[in-house]
Amino acid sequence: MSPADLHQGHRERILQTVASSCPAEQDETRAPVCPPGSGFRISPKVAKPEGPDEPAPSEPPTQSRFAMLDDVRLLANGLLQLGHSLRDFVHKTKGQIKDIFQKLTTFDRSFSQLSEVTSEIREKEEELKKTTTFLQANNQEIKSLSLEISSKMNSILQERTQLQSKVGSLEEKLSGLSQSLPNAQQLGDIAQFKEVISAQEKSITALLKEVKGQHEQLNFQRNKIKVLEERLNSEAFQETEDKVSNSTPEVSSLEYLAMNSTNSSVDMNDLPEDCSHAFTRGERNSGVYPIKPNQSEPFYVYCQMTADGGFTVIQNRQDGSVDFDQTWEEYENGFGNLEKEFWLGLKKIYAIASQGSSVLQIELEDWKQGRHSFEYNFTLEGPASHYMLSLTQVSGDLPDAMTNLTASFSTKDRNNKEDSSCTHNFTGGWWFNACEGTNLNGRYGHARPRGRTERRRGIYWRPGGGNTYSLKSSKILICSLTNDGSFF
Repeated sequence: MSPADLHQGHRERILQTVASSCPAEQDETRAPVCPPGSGFRISPKVAKPEGPDEPAPSEPPTQSRFAMLDDVRLLANGLLQLGHSLRDFVHKTKGQIKDIFQKLTTFDRSFSQLSEVTSEIREKEEELKKTTTFLQANNQEIKSLSLEISSKMNSILQERTQLQSKVGSLEEKLSGLSQSLPNAQQLGDIAQFKEVISAQEKSITALLKEVKGQHEQLNFQRNKIKVLEERLNSEAFQETEDKVSNSTPEVSSLEYLAMNSTNSSVDMNDLPEDCSHAFTRGERNSGVYPIKPNQSEPFYVYCQMTADGGFTVIQNRQDGSVDFDQTWEEYENGFGNLEKEFWLGLKKIYAIASQGSSVLQIELEDWKQGRHSFEYNFTLEGPASHYMLSLTQVSGDLPDAMTNLTASFSTKDRNNKEDSSCTHNFTGGWWFNACEGTNLNGRYGHARPRGRTERRRGIYWRPGGGNTYSLKSSKILICSLTNDGSFF
């Protein structure tokens, strides 16, 4: 509605109000009831005299001189009310516009939040698509594995059927043999003979146990005597004299085993094949254990038990207390103390290594307590090939000095290398590949007063064409592998 229409309607309402306040019909002889200044003037009627019908003199109609002023006032009043109405309308419109802007702002915020939520939903949708693709791939792998398992199950069922048929045939053979069994008297005689033979076997087994135990004790005591003699003749005797005088006597091998083994009794006929086998039997403490490899007599070894498995230690050097410049016979049979410095012996090492796949691990420690390790795949041949060793490195954190080594074992009294000067240059028995190579069984150097300590003591790790590393200790270990190439 336009302002002109508002003004016209407002003016009409004012006129109607004024008209309703004044009576339409009034007494002719009375003065008008409408108050002065209302904008209307009503003239009183003049009574006609009774008489003949004479035309009354016509009076000209009088027009109020205040009519225009009243209209102006009425118009002004209407305009004033119109102005108030317009002002109220403007204020109301401003409030509505303000509310509209607030709603628009709220809408913008909601739209922005909705956009963010939409983008997040899209990202999650992409992630779900990727996850779905990954799960589909895994599902395919699972299906393939399921097919493989089902095929293996079928083959197992077939083998089971074959075994059942074989068992059936064996049962038939047994039933046929049972019909031709000897009589009761013959069975009694056979049972008596079996008892006699069993008693003799038990007595022989007991005697063998005692003999083997005494033999092991004698070997252990002999090794201890050799170690003491070597200490007396070595250059380090003065350094270890106080320690030897204050040390307590060492226990025998069987006493040590009884104290450190998880079993209270030791059965020499039921011994593990190596330290890995002992680990699978539940042994978790490092120490001296008796083992019996295949086709070998039982002997004692030092087992280093770790979380990965049991490792058989074949060489350990830590302070130079044992002289490793020994003869071929000593290196073949072994020497030293299993709980300190020792060489296990080539015969025993070959007996352990010939049982199956195994790895050779070398652990080194320098004079700054830095520890290093190497791991090799290896093969060791027997005495006919002078215990030839072949190495292939698997891992290591120092420059390797034994990569692709293939060499026979040599000592000072038996040189199996073309260059006859290697054993004289290095001392100690080793698989000499080149005269400038590494020898972990070589002389253990002791520092001189005026020399550089780090370069004049310990064992030397000398990679070909590289720097020479001075080492405080070395340890060589063997661990058997399972069929899948992992440790026991």
